[in-house]
Amino acid sequence: MDSLANLRQHDKLFDLLTQLCQVSIAVDESSRIIWLSQAYRELIGLDPDTDYTGIPVEEILPTTQLPRIVQSGKPSFVDLMQINGRWCVVTRLPIRNSKQQIIGAIGFVFYDDIDSLQPLFAKFARLQQKLENEKIIRPSRYALEDMLGESDAIIQIRRQALRAAQLDTTLLLLGETGTGKELLAQGIHHASPRHQGPFVGINMAALPESLVEAELFGTAPGAYTGADRKSRKGKIQLAHGGTLFLDEIADMPLPMQAKLLRVLQEREVEALGSNRLESVDVRVIAATSTDLKKMVDAGTFRADLYYRLNVLPIKLPPLRHRTSDIPLLCKHILQKIQRESQLPAPALSEEAITWLQQYPWPGNIRELHNRLERGCVLAEGPTISAADLGAFDDLPEIGPAPDASLRTSREQAECRALHNAIRRCQGNKTAAAEMLGISRATLYQRLKSCRPSRIEK
Repeated sequence: MDSLANLRQHDKLFDLLTQLCQVSIAVDESSRIIWLSQAYRELIGLDPDTDYTGIPVEEILPTTQLPRIVQSGKPSFVDLMQINGRWCVVTRLPIRNSKQQIIGAIGFVFYDDIDSLQPLFAKFARLQQKLENEKIIRPSRYALEDMLGESDAIIQIRRQALRAAQLDTTLLLLGETGTGKELLAQGIHHASPRHQGPFVGINMAALPESLVEAELFGTAPGAYTGADRKSRKGKIQLAHGGTLFLDEIADMPLPMQAKLLRVLQEREVEALGSNRLESVDVRVIAATSTDLKKMVDAGTFRADLYYRLNVLPIKLPPLRHRTSDIPLLCKHILQKIQRESQLPAPALSEEAITWLQQYPWPGNIRELHNRLERGCVLAEGPTISAADLGAFDDLPEIGPAPDASLRTSREQAECRALHNAIRRCQGNKTAAAEMLGISRATLYQRLKSCRPSRIEK
């Protein structure tokens, strides 16, 4: 049987490819690189002397569509892309042997002598910007590289996610609250062939049941009393051509589960108050921190939808199972807090780092961020102590005298936190309350109990 790898021996063929176009790349039936022109290396910033033969193409081009061409056998004739700020026309073709079997794919990139296409590029860019400005589409903010960590668990998750990104099937992300399921969903979208389409996310737990149908499936004109006279698109229609992320899918009402199943199976959506089916092209990524199988057994989640969602599950590990990643996560989070507050971020003391790696983290990375933010507010010196992070908040009471002393210390720490937050927010008490995670009324109430002596030193 013919093999595309054998073509690598025919230098004249690849010399011809180089002459026909400025940039070219070829992969075999396993999507491993067998040819990479020098111009391609220059365009994407690769080492001109490294031999990339045999390397999976996703390792150097995470968002490449060549594996999709190999899998589908369908060509992609004209794709408009910006590569390192330069508009390019990309063509991808499958390669078949004499028996019409797929044995690889070739990609061509043209970026010079395309002045006649500049109006098309400009129109495409204007339309993209218009849609983003109107919030009709929202590009994903995160890539897979933003899932920080070097533990075996995270390395495996990134590998799974990269492979899953090249498929167009439904995904189910599993994990405790705060483990980064939305970040992973955005990273998968960013690495997928749909990356130029919209990423539309919705948290089912935060949506009132009465609004679920309208928000997800849209409404027809006058669908209900008070509805617009114009039709209104739902999140599914807005995600057309891209990815729909359904967070906390376990909270979706049973009647809506049946309608979602139709979207997944038939790629059709019926708006509220309409009797017309509309075709949609959308990839669904669902996420949950709940055991859906138990809900199926209890009759509170549809079995057919569960099995349709559970085609390719990815389980995110809790933070307590990847404590070696905590120092790296803390460094990144502290830098983010420093950028947002425009103030120097204190460093973590050795005691604080030790405590961080021993704490069980029921709230995972979200709780880690909150505790570090609290530490930045409470720390009075150049370092954050374990106490600043709340390490001793839950100590048991051990007697009247120590209890009084501990209570006084906590009151002083709370008062310092209140005033530090107000100072960081330049006197804006509403912003200070949000930073501390309390209401504005609670902030004022606690400020009244802060005597000057309690915030000294």
